[in-house]
Amino acid sequence: MDGLRVLLADDEPMVRSGARMMLEADGHEVVGEAGDGEEAVRLARALRPDVVLMDIRMPRVDGLRATRLLAGPDAADPLPVIVLTTFDLDENVHAALRAGARGFLLKNAGPRLLTEAVRAAADGGSLIAPSVTTRLLEHFATTGPSAGGGRLVDPLTDRESEVVRAVASGDTNPEIAERLVISLSTVKVHVAAAQRKIGARNRTEVAVWAWETGLARRG
Repeated sequence: MDGLRVLLADDEPMVRSGARMMLEADGHEVVGEAGDGEEAVRLARALRPDVVLMDIRMPRVDGLRATRLLAGPDAADPLPVIVLTTFDLDENVHAALRAGARGFLLKNAGPRLLTEAVRAAADGGSLIAPSVTTRLLEHFATTGPSAGGGRLVDPLTDRESEVVRAVASGDTNPEIAERLVISLSTVKVHVAAAQRKIGARNRTEVAVWAWETGLARRG
């Protein structure tokens, strides 16, 4: 994947500056910076970046509201959003995932994790920092209906359930293919089928659904 266009939204200039340096070092372009959620929404809609890095706690419009406006179920043309937080068990992060965020990063994430997160989000990819994300989803597994609505249109097959559990653990598609000894294209077919059946818009919502329904803890 070539360099991506990224929008940075954080009310701390030093955080934006650090993220910009790491992203540009990896060949990405920072197309805009916002110091509050209202400006982030306006710039994102005007610039249409490949990925938005969104702080949760910002003035005027907070990151949760901004994420929902850009990536939520009512967004006409949703954008990939990664939320930023200081604490790995921040209750607001779970709300942001439900609002449509593709994943989240801690603000002290290093350059490798940041660039992996951006590339994965732009590619419709997997949860980032699986160990942290899994702790978060486990912690809030009983807080309410899933991001994807929690409705099964059709029962998952045994193989689809295996794939969904692997997604919930933070595995990438190649890792799932290797674990289950199936082809990469077959993994993608199972993920797409599971998303359709549970009403999820992306694999992050698949993972949230798996933890909230208890499927991730089975097997």
